Amino acid sequence: MNQQQMRLWIGLLLIGSGSVLTAQQSAIYTHQAKDFDRAVGLYKESQYQSAQILFERVKSETKNIDEQADCAYYIANCAIRLNQPGADELMEDFVKDYPTSPKQNQAFLEVGHYYFEQGKFPQSLDWFNKVDENALSYQQLDKFNFQKGYAYFSAGQKKEAASYFNKVINSKTYGSQANYYMGFMAYEGDDYKNATKYFEEVSGEEKYQEKLSYFKADMAFKDGNFQKAIELGQKALPKSNAQEKSELNKIIGESLFNLKKYDESIAYLTQYKGKKGKWNNTDFYQLGYAYYQKKDYENAIAQFNKIIDGNDAVAQNAYYHLGESYFKTDKKQQALNAFKNASEMNFDLKIQEDANLNYAKLSYEIGNSYQPVPDVLNAFIEKYPNSPAKTEIETLLINSFITAKNYKGALDLLEKNKNSNRAAYQKVAFYRGLELYTDGNYKEAYSMFKKSIAEPRDAKFTARATFWKGETDYVLDNFSEALDSFKAFTAIPESKSTPEQKNINYNIAYAYFKLKQYDQAGNAFQAHIDAVKDDKVRLNDAYLRLADCRFVMAKYWPAMDAYNKVVELKSVDADYAAFQKAISYGFVSKNDRKIEDLNKFLTAFPKSQYRDDALFELGNTYVTEKKNDAAIKTYDQLLNEFKNGSYASKAILRQGLVYYNAENDNLALAKFKKLAAEYPKSPEAVEGVATARLIYVDNGKVDEYATWVKTLDFVAVTDAELDNDSYEAAEKQYLQNNTKQAISNLSSYLKNFPNGIHALKANFYLAQSYFADGASASSVPHYEYVASKPRNEFSEPSLARLAEIYLKKDEAAKTIATLKRLETEADFPQNITFAQSNLMKTYYEQKDYPNAVIYAEKVLANPKMDDKVKSDAQIIIARSAIQNHDEAKARAAYAKLQTIAKGELAAEALYYDAYFKNKDGKFEASNTVVQKLSKDYSGYKYFGAKGLVVMAKNFYGLKDSFQATYILDSVIKNFKMFPEIVEEAQTELDAIKATESQTNSSIQN
Repeated sequence: MNQQQMRLWIGLLLIGSGSVLTAQQSAIYTHQAKDFDRAVGLYKESQYQSAQILFERVKSETKNIDEQADCAYYIANCAIRLNQPGADELMEDFVKDYPTSPKQNQAFLEVGHYYFEQGKFPQSLDWFNKVDENALSYQQLDKFNFQKGYAYFSAGQKKEAASYFNKVINSKTYGSQANYYMGFMAYEGDDYKNATKYFEEVSGEEKYQEKLSYFKADMAFKDGNFQKAIELGQKALPKSNAQEKSELNKIIGESLFNLKKYDESIAYLTQYKGKKGKWNNTDFYQLGYAYYQKKDYENAIAQFNKIIDGNDAVAQNAYYHLGESYFKTDKKQQALNAFKNASEMNFDLKIQEDANLNYAKLSYEIGNSYQPVPDVLNAFIEKYPNSPAKTEIETLLINSFITAKNYKGALDLLEKNKNSNRAAYQKVAFYRGLELYTDGNYKEAYSMFKKSIAEPRDAKFTARATFWKGETDYVLDNFSEALDSFKAFTAIPESKSTPEQKNINYNIAYAYFKLKQYDQAGNAFQAHIDAVKDDKVRLNDAYLRLADCRFVMAKYWPAMDAYNKVVELKSVDADYAAFQKAISYGFVSKNDRKIEDLNKFLTAFPKSQYRDDALFELGNTYVTEKKNDAAIKTYDQLLNEFKNGSYASKAILRQGLVYYNAENDNLALAKFKKLAAEYPKSPEAVEGVATARLIYVDNGKVDEYATWVKTLDFVAVTDAELDNDSYEAAEKQYLQNNTKQAISNLSSYLKNFPNGIHALKANFYLAQSYFADGASASSVPHYEYVASKPRNEFSEPSLARLAEIYLKKDEAAKTIATLKRLETEADFPQNITFAQSNLMKTYYEQKDYPNAVIYAEKVLANPKMDDKVKSDAQIIIARSAIQNHDEAKARAAYAKLQTIAKGELAAEALYYDAYFKNKDGKFEASNTVVQKLSKDYSGYKYFGAKGLVVMAKNFYGLKDSFQATYILDSVIKNFKMFPEIVEEAQTELDAIKATESQTNSSIQN
């Protein structure tokens, strides 16, 4: 076989072989085609899972690239429709693996359509963006453009959405929808002209009617066509959903509001549910103002006061009308706060001026805790000098100086303005003087009264200032000047119509009394008794002092008559009067009656502070009547009851003298030795030693006397004459008030005779001289010397003076020890009072509250205590109770304090009254107290600020959040000088705002 034949054979073989191969492939292909077609059928029937399985089998078996591509396309499509994980990746793989497949663009399109129909617009947009729009057919483009436009619309990409909607704006299938959405986008962009144009295109289609009615109503409203907005809104309401109804009610209500149909607007405005369930400040303002116009002020207040932290024209308007509403309902404190808020905003200058005017007038009427009323009134005049109300405010300014009781601030303002009303200046100076007098600042009070007198514009105030100038002189121990002022007061005719007239004779009497002009004093006390019967305390005291005056002037029978009156009145001084009456009998040679009355006294007044005096006088009277046994027995009783009393040494001396005069020398010597041993260096001991010397001399026992006397360190026999001479020279200077020379001589005496006969008295006189000379520190060791000795006549004044010095030096331990001795050893009631009141204060300052309360209660138990000291006692009890968390005791103490306190203590008592009422939930009552605090005690800023915090809590308790937040904000701004109060206010404010932010919903109460 040649080469050519070989090639031919091979070709035939190949042809033959190919025929066999082709036949085999056709069978396989036919089988795969059927599976592919069946899979496509399942796909079209939405049997995606089954279709996917078949497509995967066909893809795995076929070698045909196109078939593989088609299968991959359908497999990815099925995965997407079955929401299988990695479906996106399958489609991405299809695109990457088969870039020439004609189904690639169709895949993007169909997946986009699928996600769109599922409402998954972001996913659909992702796939639409992959589509080659130029490869789409006309029919495909309509659907694609609309769906892609809507996907953009749902993503808020309105410009892109409009470009696609515009492509189908005339489409039969999608034109209506495109016009609707184009109209909606124009509406949202406030392009009402185009919105109307697009909406008109679909106005005939029923399915859009409900939506279009709402849009048209809103557009009419926003165009200012309120009547049309009302008509369209009312027409749309029945067919709208809940959210649209809320908005339509707002449109209708606000349209009626703008047309000033306030009464009609309320029904619609109240149906508005707000944005996301909450109202804004404008919403509250409109409903509040509608109620205000209807004169339904309570509901107006309920809406206006929900505007918190507003700072725009709407808020200013709302706060102004809130003030008006409060004023109309007689809630003046709330009105003041609202007007103040509106006055601090300058969005509407006319409203600001009117709010300032109302704020100023209300400040005058009810007081102002934020700033002095004169400052408020003066600020208005300065800010609005051309206001028609200027004259009225100027009048209020003058009156406010007195009614606001902020006399210091008022005086400052008046003194800055030299041309101010001088009549007002006279009154303010007078009242400021009273204020300072009440606070114990007598020197400044005196200056104020003089200033008032120097402006004699009103004779009545001139008279009153003259009287109080006299009172101040009296307190400052200027008794002659006080008397002159009291007499000058009586010479002013207008004095008879003053409240001071009632007590003028009483005051004149005391001035005479202090000047030791007892006849004139007695006459003046009698004049008071004749003129005033209803003041039982002064009446009793006047009888008592009248009796004392007559007694001093040796007019004993008139004195006894007056003392009898005191006893009959059963006053706290009845024991003193009974004692003095008994003493008086001795001066009219009625010792038998004196003895009788002293014994009656001892029975009637077993606990009287004059009991030791009575026993001593009784013993002395028995001695005078030569009833020695009774005298000795009485002195013994005195010594048993008052072993350490001031009369103990005197009683022993008297007993010794009785025995001496009865020539009972042994008993006499026993008493004199007892006296020298127990009361060395006392004048009685010195006298006792001298009398004992006579007994020893008479009995010829001089050596025995010398032996005894050497044991006594206060008697030096050889130096006695020199001792006496030296002391008498020093004492003479002291008694003549030659202070400097007295200090020199007394110091010299004590240097030469440190244990001299007169050492006790010399130390006391030297201490007194140093103190009078202003050298209180130098006086201390000498007072301490006297106080360290056994009870003597100088013990009590020394202890009193030491306590006074220690108090000023703030030496608590020494102060307490000295005051406690003074309390137990003093004979004079005023010293006991001094000791107890200062122990009370010292213990309190040391934060020893239990002891402070013990002494405060002692002070209050003293019926003769004046109101100033009683106020101090009550405040210490109250403050101690607060520190010890004893609320019940604090309440009781502050309640009592209110009845007697003045000045700052009264302000504190009022604050706690408000505080406790707030705790009890009595918010209205608490606010009334805070208003009184604000009006009557505005000068006491600390308690004014604390009162405002309580007021804020009250208002929040009354569900008035505006008042609460406004007051707290004002406290924070105006009282930075009290950081602890500002901190409390800030805490309260933060808590309220946190709560309000959660509850400020559209549900209206």
